[in-house]
Amino acid sequence: LLLLIVVTNIIENDTLSSAVIKFISFVPAEEPEETELVIKPKSKNYYKEKTGKKDVPSNPRKGTGDAMNDSSNHPGRENKSTRNEHPTNPKKKLVGANEREGKVHKIEEHEERTSNKSKKKLVGANEREGKVHKIDENIQRLRLAYEKDNNDIYNTLKLADALRHRDLLIHDGGSLQKEAIKTYETAIKLIKKERNNVISSGGDIRLTESGRFQSPIEEMFLSNEEKSIQILLVSTLTSLGKQFFMANMFEKAVEAYDAALELEEEYVDAINSRGSALFILGRYEEAGNDYSKALLLDEGNLFTDVFTGLAKVLVVKKDVVPVGWDGLVAVLREKIRHQEKAITTLGDDSADTIQARNILSNKLKVMHLAMYSYHDHETLDVEKAWYHLKAAQTYKISALPPYNKLLEQKKVQTLTHVFQKGFWPHGVGSSSQIPIFIIGFPRSGSTLLERVLDSHSQIAGTGEDSIFNGMLNEIRNDIVKASTNQSSESIQAVVQKHAKRVNKLTRERWIGIERNMRPKTAKVHGIQVPKRFVDKMLTNYYNVGFIHLLFPNALILHVIRDPMDTLFSAYKHDFPPGNLDYTSDFTSLAHMYTNYRNIMDHWDRVLPGRVTHTRYEDMVDNMPSMAHAIISATGLSWEDDVLNFHKKKQAVNTLSSGQVRKGVYKDSLQSWKRYQHYLQPLVDMMGPYVQHEFETTLEGFQSK
Repeated sequence: LLLLIVVTNIIENDTLSSAVIKFISFVPAEEPEETELVIKPKSKNYYKEKTGKKDVPSNPRKGTGDAMNDSSNHPGRENKSTRNEHPTNPKKKLVGANEREGKVHKIEEHEERTSNKSKKKLVGANEREGKVHKIDENIQRLRLAYEKDNNDIYNTLKLADALRHRDLLIHDGGSLQKEAIKTYETAIKLIKKERNNVISSGGDIRLTESGRFQSPIEEMFLSNEEKSIQILLVSTLTSLGKQFFMANMFEKAVEAYDAALELEEEYVDAINSRGSALFILGRYEEAGNDYSKALLLDEGNLFTDVFTGLAKVLVVKKDVVPVGWDGLVAVLREKIRHQEKAITTLGDDSADTIQARNILSNKLKVMHLAMYSYHDHETLDVEKAWYHLKAAQTYKISALPPYNKLLEQKKVQTLTHVFQKGFWPHGVGSSSQIPIFIIGFPRSGSTLLERVLDSHSQIAGTGEDSIFNGMLNEIRNDIVKASTNQSSESIQAVVQKHAKRVNKLTRERWIGIERNMRPKTAKVHGIQVPKRFVDKMLTNYYNVGFIHLLFPNALILHVIRDPMDTLFSAYKHDFPPGNLDYTSDFTSLAHMYTNYRNIMDHWDRVLPGRVTHTRYEDMVDNMPSMAHAIISATGLSWEDDVLNFHKKKQAVNTLSSGQVRKGVYKDSLQSWKRYQHYLQPLVDMMGPYVQHEFETTLEGFQSK
């Protein structure tokens, strides 16, 4: 929920005269339309039916630091949290499950909220700032405890896990990633020392605190204090790997997982996580081997994203997966049958039951998506493919609160009301051209555009964990404060400060990643810092006004694709938890897309020519001309190697990881038409937005 804290009044001399903080009031959304697949549970204990046991092993979890803690199995940075790693137990609180799953309230309770109660809640940026403040307060308490005794393994792990948890929830360019990595490395040293002490004293490194021997999967349910020293070390190395992954240090992540698996070769969390990192690195055969092994070992379905991981590898290079499509599909059919039986036997609407239902729904979503990939790419059976895609998205939507259409509309109305011609004071803003912003609707071809830019020796892609976006609340607040002085000099001082800081932090983060990726080269030859950094936070189309205020000379590239190709691609992809979840429903997807188009039309009206439009179809049809024009727009000289972008070995951490390595291909053009019959309701909802009139505005581009 975005709170626009903005300055609205502009006086004749182009200075900002007064600050008006616009609070967006919470308005409950209408219920989404009922979908075809209705999920109405009836009762009974699924876990008992599934396993024959009365309950799952207890999970007191005083400490943290393992797979069950935050579910960062990460099929990519674009997906920072996985919601399907956790055991199904409707009678117990599932610690470490997705925050939304863990705090699900009855739909009826949501509907009964009164407007008065709603107004008491902080929303938008205020709500986000409140959450960040609480998280940071907790981290500071843990820092103090750690500083008092930095030889305490468990205090060290609590701090490291809290830092990683913050990185999962808050996309601010990884401001605390370096500290998290260092803290995990300290914890590992302490654990290794204690492990050596146990060995020296003749103890058993696999005995838990209770004096029992338990399997690695069973120990995943234990707190850090209760784990054996061996599994504590393995789980901490795995957590370090996940932190490296989130910092885009994929080779370092693999090294950490390798270290964990040298100690415990069947630690499924590390196997599955390594598969994700290897896929990002384009090492498909190794990724397929890891996913296949995890599939065989994970009898309890704790890591259901193994299914989508295997499906992705099979789509890209099916001959490298040992189990093949046949093996995967056989498992999926059996699992889907059991899980769907389980979800229909859940009983009342207690909070525990709703939580269990949501977790089962997310598991079924993942499985049906893998089956969709099978029929879409392998059997080419459109009817069966659509059945599974529709089932997946219906299960996904069933676990979400209703889409808040009124709030989303209010955000757009506020934005377009505030940012009018004359809002931007003359002479205010940084002259820097260092940042390049890519904006647009998800699944529009932004990864291809970023890869072209990143293939230039003086340009580096930084992905979607945007430093600028993470600082936006602070930037807005400081601008409001400065505007009360009614002086353009005050505004300029604030803008310059933040622009320099954005550039500085972006550069430092990139250098840190490079040093960790190639330490030997860095020490001997140093690091050549690029002249441009690409910020691919697509939803910054909301923030063009602030981008222009800070960086009036920075290149803003808007990538746009055929609307129905975009919408279908967005509909069928499983985005990280957040607002993009609602692309899984036609009604909310259509509303989100029309809002996006209205915002882009607004920027063209109030800042004509400021945003450079880039059509995906032009990149596909005439990449040489487009690539030359794109590099020219950055102000840098042309390099022939840019056209070999698909041959570069850089990691591609995105939902398009497998596709972009193929280079330019036309398979995705008009791909929605295979499913036109099923997508017709969405076409009807889109009305005039089913077409667009944007043309590529890159200077020097010549279409065929």
